[in-house]
Amino acid sequence: MNISQRPAIRLEGAALRLGRKTLWEDLTLTVGAGEFLAVLGPNGSGKTSLLRVLLGLQPLTAGRVEVLGQPPRRGNPLFGYIPQQRAFDRELAVRGRDLVAFGRDGYRWGWSLPSRAGTQKVNEMLRLVGASGLADAPIGRLSGGEQQRIRIAEALIGEPQILLCDEPLLSLDLHHQQTTVELLAACNCRGTTVIFVTHDINPVLSAAHRVLLLAAGRWAVGDADAVLTSETLSRIYGAPVEVARVGGKVVVLGVDLGSHAPVTELSEAAVS
Repeated sequence: MNISQRPAIRLEGAALRLGRKTLWEDLTLTVGAGEFLAVLGPNGSGKTSLLRVLLGLQPLTAGRVEVLGQPPRRGNPLFGYIPQQRAFDRELAVRGRDLVAFGRDGYRWGWSLPSRAGTQKVNEMLRLVGASGLADAPIGRLSGGEQQRIRIAEALIGEPQILLCDEPLLSLDLHHQQTTVELLAACNCRGTTVIFVTHDINPVLSAAHRVLLLAAGRWAVGDADAVLTSETLSRIYGAPVEVARVGGKVVVLGVDLGSHAPVTELSEAAVS
């Protein structure tokens, strides 16, 4: 574990309410530079909203937040962001390589001709995510999984200090899920702080240093062994929850970590 004492992200007494709903409150959390934090919770618990706060797109209702010692601001080039998947228009003429290059210099004003070094960097990022063959394909004609790999390359090309990932494994098959987690873990080992929102902790269990659980307006944070327990999940969800480890995976009974609905069988999110 190579985590600096210097905080990359700090929240103090943070609260976020949308309308009459409290997503979370009194959230006090320090994420060290070089830490890999997995953010887990059901739909509507405020996971994506937390990323929006860090990106400067959503103000807190109460409390304080700092990123790299400063208030969040839009368009910070020190951030990489993999947004929650949305399909591109099928008629969009932008190629895969164009979208990746946008992650390098999209925040700059005006157009610039691609340099040889820039083209090589784009090609390298496409190779890393297994998308070299998609470089010249229109992005709108790619499958959901292919588009997701392009988005990941786009987020990584700028070598960000902080990488925010909102369900980056959606639409990826098991092979590309594994290679994506390995790629993000390698970036983390080189010092990039990773905030990884997910509905399923198992693919990132070996990479994450800590887990932040958000549910029912409450939260808990700690290493996976401390947070993913029957006692902690029962307290956060306000209902009986049983947690077991089977074959190295976390299995949850009594609630589905990916939705609000209670379940009576093994959580599909936990065993996928």
